[in-house]
Amino acid sequence: MSHVTVGKWGKNLAFRVPFEIAKATGLGEGEQVEMEVKDGDILIRRPQAHARADAIAAAEEIIAERAKSRFRVDRTEILEMLHEGRRK
Repeated sequence: MSHVTVGKWGKNLAFRVPFEIAKATGLGEGEQVEMEVKDGDILIRRPQAHARADAIAAAEEIIAERAKSRFRVDRTEILEMLHEGRRK
């Protein structure tokens, strides 16, 4: 865990991201990040990380819905359908 000091930057408050954290996260100069307050804490993340989390959630939903499907075929049945001219 790193400790940083909050300073003033114009009318805003600012802090520096320690090198170890920047290196571990791949954060670079000029990169845009999102900040929000969650349960009284400051949460900082990349917009891409947020989009990735949304994509993972969507993929999990698709997989869960597909698992509910009653239509299941194995490789042999698919090959038989293709030979008969039918497609899944």
